[in-house]
Amino acid sequence: MTETPAPARSRMRRFFRQALRFWTGETRLRAWLLTILVLAFIAAQLGAAVGLNQWNRLFFDALDKRDVAAVWNVVTWLPLLVVASALALSGVVVSRLLLQVRWREYLTHRIAGWWIADQRYYRLQFIAKEQAAPEYRIAEDVRLAIEPLAEFAIGLISAFVTAATFAAILWQVAGTARFTLAGTQIVIPSYMAIAAILYALIASLAAYLTGKPLVGRISAKNEAEARFRAEMTRLRENAESVALIRGDADERSSVGETYGRVVAAWLSVVRQQGVIALVLNTNGALFPVVPLLLIAPKYLAGEVTLGAVMQVVAAFSAVQAALIWFVDNFVRLAEWFASVTRVDELAEALEGLDIGTIMESDTQIQLGESDDGAIHIENLSLAHSNGRVVIADASVTIGLGEKALIVGESGSGKSTLIRALAGLWPWGSGMITVPRGKIIAFVPQKPYLPMGTLRTVLLYPEAQSAADEETIIAALKRCGLAYLAKRLDDDDKWDRILSGGERQRVAFVRLLIQRPDIVIMDEATSALDEDSQTSLLGLFDAELADATVISVGHRPGLEEFHDRKITLERREAGAHLTSRRLGKSLWRLFRSRQADNDEAH
Repeated sequence: MTETPAPARSRMRRFFRQALRFWTGETRLRAWLLTILVLAFIAAQLGAAVGLNQWNRLFFDALDKRDVAAVWNVVTWLPLLVVASALALSGVVVSRLLLQVRWREYLTHRIAGWWIADQRYYRLQFIAKEQAAPEYRIAEDVRLAIEPLAEFAIGLISAFVTAATFAAILWQVAGTARFTLAGTQIVIPSYMAIAAILYALIASLAAYLTGKPLVGRISAKNEAEARFRAEMTRLRENAESVALIRGDADERSSVGETYGRVVAAWLSVVRQQGVIALVLNTNGALFPVVPLLLIAPKYLAGEVTLGAVMQVVAAFSAVQAALIWFVDNFVRLAEWFASVTRVDELAEALEGLDIGTIMESDTQIQLGESDDGAIHIENLSLAHSNGRVVIADASVTIGLGEKALIVGESGSGKSTLIRALAGLWPWGSGMITVPRGKIIAFVPQKPYLPMGTLRTVLLYPEAQSAADEETIIAALKRCGLAYLAKRLDDDDKWDRILSGGERQRVAFVRLLIQRPDIVIMDEATSALDEDSQTSLLGLFDAELADATVISVGHRPGLEEFHDRKITLERREAGAHLTSRRLGKSLWRLFRSRQADNDEAH
């Protein structure tokens, strides 16, 4: 079912509902203190601007009268006004930056925490494949949505109070315009203030009409950029595989095609910005001329002084600059709205991942706890996110301390079953219950190695574990990694240094350190030779004999280390599950001990 994109207003409302919690949630004290600080500096900046405007009139009046004493008297006030203005402007900048940093910190923690919690970072790739680079949206689009927003809010407040203040000055100083048209005298009170407002409205309307298409084009450009970065990252992460099969030419072609879409999106933006630039540059040319033309007749008639002319021009410019804030910021507004859209799309996708809202039907996999120490799978059906059934109506019980091997041809749903046991796969129906209060460890085919020291890698995901060095070294020796014992505190790129087989050995080292009650493995020995596999699986006959084990694999010799074999047979309506017990092998313990001796030597 194709979803209709959310309207712009809806996205704006949802984004602000998330972002404005900065002022209502746990961070509200900090948020309001920063807001008050910003407003105080805006008031100080406005006061300094009014002071400079008044100084402007006094200075030019003194020049017009050629009164040297008055000129020097006015000049003595200039350093104080300049310092006050500089301090106020600097205060606005610093307080704004503090507000931006803290606001972005809040929203980033909220979105990133939402993304990471409940394995959404994993499930997102299945339910929202269009979210090609969620990490970019969190790191970059959140910044582009918050930083300009703070500037816009401060700019709007400043523009409003500036326009109101200097409009009052125009009203007072410029006075009324009187002229005769066809024998009728026409009087326009406060004509300069009215002219400033009309000019700003015309310029803003022109900017809006020419810039409206820019929003969609910038959004398309950002999406193309994100996809380009994602493809480059994918190439870097799979560099060895691509290099081994000589895939350079194909990758170069693919990257070139992707970047071609980036260029096309950019050219579309450039064309529209050219139209907007025409409007902005026309306004820039008229900006200083219009107030001079409007006040010149009154000056020539002797109704105002030169100082009043300069004050009116400065005030008109201040009012006009405040009122055409929209014109000056339209391009940035378009970029900001594009980022807001991308952040909201990610938030919408994360919200859609919540258990219970993913499936269109009312059925879903129920996860629970068992009291008998066994793992129960009851009437379990697993499906892909598109509804296609992978496993149909499976039921099996794996007892406490039992070792179960799951086998089946490719595509029968073995790995999907493991994901369901891990709580990562909600698509389907039925019940999975695991023992209450037991430690469960999952061992994937390619174990994850975090950044940091080797000690951190070995203790992951419990980096603060109290495991002593003796225990860690003993585990390294038992798993054939004794040569790494001297590098426990070395900080290196272990995910690149260690081979596939070494990474799988690291996973077994973690098992020895953590001593889990239940171990669930997916092709956990695929990169090891047969003797190494025998040695490591021997852990479940010795050091980890009490652990319940569920493993997926198809290599020869695996049956010897398991008590039960669960077979998934592919059928049109979904794989069927059968289970049979395996006989204990005396040869299994002998081979394990023999392999241990080989490792030790």
